[in-house]
Amino acid sequence: MSKSPGLYLHIPFCSAICPYCDFAVTTGGEERRERFTRSLIKEIAMDHGSWETFDTVYFGGGTPTALDEEQLGRLLEAARRSFEIAEDAAVSIEANPEDVTEIRVRGWVGLGVGRLSLGVQSFDAGELGFLGRRHSPGEARRAVEYGLAEGLTVSLDLIYGLPGRGSKAWLENLAAAVALAPDHLSCYQLTIEPGTPFALRSRRGDWTEPSRDAVAGLFYSTHDFLGAAGYPAYEVSNFASAPENRCLHNRKYWERTPYLGLGPSAHSFDGCQRWWNQRSETAWRREIAAGRSAEAERETLSRDQRRLETVMLGLRTPGGVDLGSIEGVDVAAWLDRNAGVLSGMMEQGFLRLEGERLVPTLRGMARADALARSIEL
Repeated sequence: MSKSPGLYLHIPFCSAICPYCDFAVTTGGEERRERFTRSLIKEIAMDHGSWETFDTVYFGGGTPTALDEEQLGRLLEAARRSFEIAEDAAVSIEANPEDVTEIRVRGWVGLGVGRLSLGVQSFDAGELGFLGRRHSPGEARRAVEYGLAEGLTVSLDLIYGLPGRGSKAWLENLAAAVALAPDHLSCYQLTIEPGTPFALRSRRGDWTEPSRDAVAGLFYSTHDFLGAAGYPAYEVSNFASAPENRCLHNRKYWERTPYLGLGPSAHSFDGCQRWWNQRSETAWRREIAAGRSAEAERETLSRDQRRLETVMLGLRTPGGVDLGSIEGVDVAAWLDRNAGVLSGMMEQGFLRLEGERLVPTLRGMARADALARSIEL
């Protein structure tokens, strides 16, 4: 895994805000999007300290493709002026299927984009309606085909655990996705976030959320189905058809590699500190216009917090945790200190110890946070 940092650019615009979404997103017409683009270029040009060469650039959102190719190109040009960006940097962009056309895909490729992450969420029209999505199953399929035809690495986001939808419906979704032969899949459980329209509807009793056992069953069937279909998991929610199709940028988050985030709500990490920008696009833009940093808050991680993150994030991956990589840990003493709890976890089928590497089973990956918190660091 590359230890070079990654650059994240947050584009907050969406044509409509989905009822389950808790991200920092907003709507806005052409004038607001152009004003945003100029502001982000200005933020890119500010002093962000010393960073090594970035080997990934990730346009996230929101819907980055709410910006046109000329605006996206200006952002990339500004980034290359202000930072050292590797010539072969992996450039990724998120998109909604309804925004994807052959012409637009060619435009993104012309900018140097190599990876397209599609917010498909479902191939079922009824589920798409429930989720407030604006595309049809047919548009989702065509978006995948357009991306693959132009040589992009194509990834699909899918959501499971919808109320009233069981294993059969979910496996049909996975089968529809695999039939298109994408390079990568990300599968996430539907979570009801406070303050969203879904949270209000849930409190009103409009539906009954799936039980914990039902959701766990969907999680395990996802890994079984995709593994058998040639998409082994490399992280608890992410599956790739080959190692080269894994998302290099997102792996930085799981492996605690530094990254710089710019744009409203964007987070950054340098190995010891995390900081994040103003969440509101308006508040963020106001700070940038005044020539000030849009940073909202910062935290310095203690050694114990850094150790906990190393274990917790490592246990979310099949490769597990190299105990020698835990900061300041004497492996032999650490194993002796945790002998009892580790023995219990291994007896329950959550973990195994391979030399100095703590390797989770699938059941362990599903409980990564809880397992990590049970270990004395």
